[in-house]
Amino acid sequence: MESFASVPKHNSPLLEGCPKGGVFERYQPNPNKNKPDSSEKFVRLSLSKAKLETDSGTKATEEQLTLLFKLKKDITKKMSRYNFDYLDELEAEAIHILREVAGQFEKPALLFSGGKDSITLVRLAEKAFRPGKFPFPLVHIDTGHNFEETIDYRDKMVARLGERLIVGSVQQSIDEGKVVEQKGKNASRNALQTVTLLDTIEQHQFDACIGGARRDEEKARAKERIFSVRDEFGQWDPKRQRPELWNIYNGKIHKGENVRVFPISNWTELDVWNYIRRENIELPSIYFAHDREVITRNGQLMAASPFVNMDEEDVVERKKVRFRTVGDISCTAAIESEAFLIDDIIAEISQSKISERGARMDDKVSEAAMEDRKKGGYF
Repeated sequence: MESFASVPKHNSPLLEGCPKGGVFERYQPNPNKNKPDSSEKFVRLSLSKAKLETDSGTKATEEQLTLLFKLKKDITKKMSRYNFDYLDELEAEAIHILREVAGQFEKPALLFSGGKDSITLVRLAEKAFRPGKFPFPLVHIDTGHNFEETIDYRDKMVARLGERLIVGSVQQSIDEGKVVEQKGKNASRNALQTVTLLDTIEQHQFDACIGGARRDEEKARAKERIFSVRDEFGQWDPKRQRPELWNIYNGKIHKGENVRVFPISNWTELDVWNYIRRENIELPSIYFAHDREVITRNGQLMAASPFVNMDEEDVVERKKVRFRTVGDISCTAAIESEAFLIDDIIAEISQSKISERGARMDDKVSEAAMEDRKKGGYF
């Protein structure tokens, strides 16, 4: 990027005696941007009511004023190149948070689900730390009831990145008697992930876990801080949150505690999709419209799968659907959609009046389902 010092030099004795202060605090002409000329004088401009006063208090001549306006135009043109797109601002904030995690914690980890948000986090981590290795492993809590497309994507991505992947198994937690699998028509392994996650954190002694939660998803997430402290049992206390003034994040914790960190907390679903389009990020195919066998349950389209308990009341239909969010297959509903391209998805989301979490059956257990799970140690 060019600096203001690279604005074409205006050689003129008319600049002598220009006043201090004003709109442009300083301007340093420099024809060679690679070798700044420290001997050049700082020219201080002050433009007010089309008049300019020198240090001696005399009014500027017409010739001086014309030249100064020319300088203003040159500098304004240069400044326009530094205007950030809103996605650049969100990206810069997220990268800053990721680097804060790397700087403040000894053993962080990035929680990876194979969904669009955690995939976006991986791209942000690449921008934050490449060409070096990530200062944390990827951690996937595998329910055993995942979409096949998600697991295939995960394995290919890890192979491409060359990063370490740690997999915590919910099935292993069931086999060890630490959790009991739910029974009934709406049984799901989603809530069982909490125990497996806490065991994985304890086993590897992670002191920070980076997640892709966003405030626009759900009301419990809306009130959670970017650095969210969890006690030695992994529990979240909404009344024990720390202030985050001026983007200053306090990662100090006691032994046994850990912090959940949400770098894209301030993003919306639409922001994520716009970023995916801009960065040309590949996603699992289930995010795009495709034909799939589904059943209608509680007004939602659920994938017809061996992991979903079906009975004679469930009618299997074949519809064109896509998934707005990715979780355990037994609690993630699809929506009917013709959106096969990212631009179509963005247009579809722009018109939607329901949050993407509206397609998650586990959030409908109670009014405070997400907050209750978080208090118990959930993501």
